[in-house]
Amino acid sequence: MPTGIVDMDNTHITRIITRTIDALEETKIVAHYRNFTEAREAVQKGEIYAFFYIPKGTTEEALASRQPTVSFYTNESYFVAGTLLMKDLRTASELTGLALSRETLYSKGATERQALSIIRPIVTEAHPLNNPMLNYSIYLNNILLPGILILLILLTTTYTIGYEWKQDTQKEWYKLANGSSFVALIGKLLPQTVIFSNIITCYDVVFYKFLGFPCLCGIGSMIALGILTVLASQAFGIFLFGLFTGFMRIAMCLSALWGILSFSLCGFTFPVTAMHPVLKALAYLFPLRHYYLIYVNQALDGNPIGYVWTSVLCMLAFLILPFFVLFRYNIAFKKYKYIP
Repeated sequence: MPTGIVDMDNTHITRIITRTIDALEETKIVAHYRNFTEAREAVQKGEIYAFFYIPKGTTEEALASRQPTVSFYTNESYFVAGTLLMKDLRTASELTGLALSRETLYSKGATERQALSIIRPIVTEAHPLNNPMLNYSIYLNNILLPGILILLILLTTTYTIGYEWKQDTQKEWYKLANGSSFVALIGKLLPQTVIFSNIITCYDVVFYKFLGFPCLCGIGSMIALGILTVLASQAFGIFLFGLFTGFMRIAMCLSALWGILSFSLCGFTFPVTAMHPVLKALAYLFPLRHYYLIYVNQALDGNPIGYVWTSVLCMLAFLILPFFVLFRYNIAFKKYKYIP
């Protein structure tokens, strides 16, 4: 992500620091600024998301053991970009301190081995499981894109059903289904099921075949999970509209609210176990929550399906919800009219 640098010292040490920052995974130095004001204006214009500031005399003060101060600034208006750059620049600031300490030890006659043993007496090795590259794309895309698709499914389902009442064609639709609400809903939504299932299948093919995302359970299991998620989302949309038959706007507003809240309550941004007990219980009512749990346990951890049997049952429970409101559809087809 685009980052700026303000190097007021301009020594060989600060140039090494600049190259180190540019080598970090999420950071790309796109511009050098002459002073703090220029860098701040660039952040305000959206040209960069952050900048690293090295004041004049940093190297001299470090060699004299006077503890110079370097600083970095991130734009938290862009939460994801600001957070990722905050991590990288904090790492860079720590490396800067170590580099300056090393130069100080060199100036006092210490050898490279002696300097490194003082700076880093214990060598730490990190071995991240399942995502060794620490690739945020693996974590985010596998939840954000299905989450967006679930939101679209909920909205499309409630709109498609409610549009018949809006156009006053629900009785004709009901007649074509031979007076069966179940047949009417299946016939109306089946083409959308095929389309949405193909979309989420394409997600899986791109993720696990072309991009090489980890999938320890096999792509077939993830495709089956995707199709189950599509069916569960459509069933939940049918249930929501059945609760507010005739009030399409209420059903669509609730679908939008449910889809948006699922990003917060599914647990991939903040752990559900640390939430308020009410929110913890509410999280089970979101299809994305169960998709997330099954995905992590199956694709990332490679655990048997028994580890997430409760989430599988919850997904199947969503498929039963429409049967609780079929009687309302039967009444609505015969009596209800669209209420703007």
